[in-house]
Amino acid sequence: MPSVLQLTLILLASGVAGVVIFRYFGLPPILGYLAIGVLIGPHALGLANDSATVKYLAEFGVVFLMFSIGLEFNLHKLRAMRTIVFGLGGSQVILTMLLAVPASLLMNWIYPISWQAAIALGGALAMSSTAIVTKLIADRSEIETEHGRNIIGILLFQDLAVVFLLILLPSLGKNPGDLFLALTAASIKITVALVLIFVIGQTLMSRWFGLVAKLRSQELFMLNLLLIVLGMAGLTEHFGLSLALGAFLAGMLIAETPYRHQVEEDVKPFKDVLLGLFFITIGMLLDFEVIHQQWMLVLLLLIGPLIFKFGLIALLSRAFGSSPGISIRTGLCLAQAGEFGFVLLNQIDGLDLIDPALSQAILAAMLLSMFGAPFLIQYSDRIAMRFSSNEWLLQSLALTRVAAKSVRTENHVVICGFGRSGQSLARMLDQEKIPYIALDMDPDRVKEAAAAGDNVVYGDASRENYLVAAGLARAKAVVITYADTPASFKVLHQVEHLRPGMTVLVRTKDDADLTKLQAAGATEVVPELIEGSLMMASHVLLIMGVPMRKVVRRITGAREARYSLLRGYFRGVNDEVDTKESWRLHSVTLLPESASIGQTLEELHLENEGVSVQAVRRKVGGSDYVKLALTPDLRLQANDILVLSGNSEATDLAESKLLG
Repeated sequence: MPSVLQLTLILLASGVAGVVIFRYFGLPPILGYLAIGVLIGPHALGLANDSATVKYLAEFGVVFLMFSIGLEFNLHKLRAMRTIVFGLGGSQVILTMLLAVPASLLMNWIYPISWQAAIALGGALAMSSTAIVTKLIADRSEIETEHGRNIIGILLFQDLAVVFLLILLPSLGKNPGDLFLALTAASIKITVALVLIFVIGQTLMSRWFGLVAKLRSQELFMLNLLLIVLGMAGLTEHFGLSLALGAFLAGMLIAETPYRHQVEEDVKPFKDVLLGLFFITIGMLLDFEVIHQQWMLVLLLLIGPLIFKFGLIALLSRAFGSSPGISIRTGLCLAQAGEFGFVLLNQIDGLDLIDPALSQAILAAMLLSMFGAPFLIQYSDRIAMRFSSNEWLLQSLALTRVAAKSVRTENHVVICGFGRSGQSLARMLDQEKIPYIALDMDPDRVKEAAAAGDNVVYGDASRENYLVAAGLARAKAVVITYADTPASFKVLHQVEHLRPGMTVLVRTKDDADLTKLQAAGATEVVPELIEGSLMMASHVLLIMGVPMRKVVRRITGAREARYSLLRGYFRGVNDEVDTKESWRLHSVTLLPESASIGQTLEELHLENEGVSVQAVRRKVGGSDYVKLALTPDLRLQANDILVLSGNSEATDLAESKLLG
């Protein structure tokens, strides 16, 4: 029996190994946690036991997950997606639970299942994996597509339904009268809690967070955040509800304050680490002996729910107005089990509603379905086209609409992404009578902009056929306006493949990936933060009386030098941690014993380290430093200050070389 420290080290080491391996193969980390849990669990290698300590820590993973979901449940978002969330999502969860009762009768010849257990299992079956699905469709740039919106809406309602199910399940073992009273009491408790949140709590929480934020202490802010999350969780547990419900309500409470985004970033490390531990403990529950003895039952519980859930979601999507292809994609992406299904299954086990052997078989089937989810999502397009007779026609019509917009244009600009940056560019091009065609994946945005007369069509610029239809062969330039750099790399790859040497301009947030984007084929990269700094500098120079011609020359010079003079900045304590690619400025003061004393800049060959010298400052005469002219024969002296520019790793190596 390993000690607590040994168990912690085993979990950490195995978790790191699992995430590294699955990341290497492009799979979600959650699958790595599950696989590692299966491997090190008591039913496999036996390196770790599912102890009370591990279970307690893992429960906090669910607490922080529910808190994060609560942060997403603001009233504005729910109102905008109310039809999908409450209509499509609500129908899916309710029908799954209701249909689980007659379906359970088919299993009575193997294991007796009561109607209470059938409803409980239906709730677990209704859940899909928010962690896996959102990660995969985000990587495929499909969140803003029609099936992406269906998926997110259904997942939102599933997450909301968990709150009710966590209250419902403990009441199922009671007689009908007690069950009604328990549900009525729980509903009253939730109603009172929501009223307190939106009437009293919102005002109090905003003021309290404002007071804490004014003290400008990150440590205090984090302590306050943990106090609120765990305090709300403990409060709901005290009143007979769940820890997860309290965390969810705390998230909703903070979501209505101005500090939501900062809180979301601060809580993410706790959520990811503890949730990873939760998935490891789920994997540890899997008993291979039970699977070996009941492999036919496991196979039935794997295939049956997958087909049932896929069919139900696809039919409901169709009923809510989606095309057959969209409905098939939605069903395939949500057919697998979800992390909250494990939470509910654990609660079902604790209430002794089903046989432990059946629970093991269900657990195994749920795990296998989650392992298969990435492959179902990856091949969802091919499956939709194979089984939807009009999917090819719809794809062809979409491409035809793109081609029809561009067929009579040449020497035009292809704009990838029609957000604020893309729309601003389009207006400037319109004023100069320069033709363009824009591709965007948001159907609402495309519909409104096209109705207003903008030359924008629905299409995925990262796919070869859409770029061809947009007239890439006849275009003069491509502009990629995505804020997401990985998505920009996908488009660059396609453009470079179809038309090498094409003029491509790429928008990016900062200069962190500037060199990589240029290497991938970008002709020009426009970092927003640096351009904003240039605009601010130009206004200040004009206010200070610098002639317009000189200001324009300064700004033009900075752009022509590919922002080299502006790349990087001196990092402060509160700035984000440097990554390997982060560009920064770094000052190095030479000591009398430094190895570089007496050498010239040319002799040092710092450019070989990937570093450039931006300035050399030296004491001349008095106590003031002056900036020296940067010539190759400039010989360094003790107490000289060199300002280096480069990424973090390169500047550290150059500093070591200078100081010796």
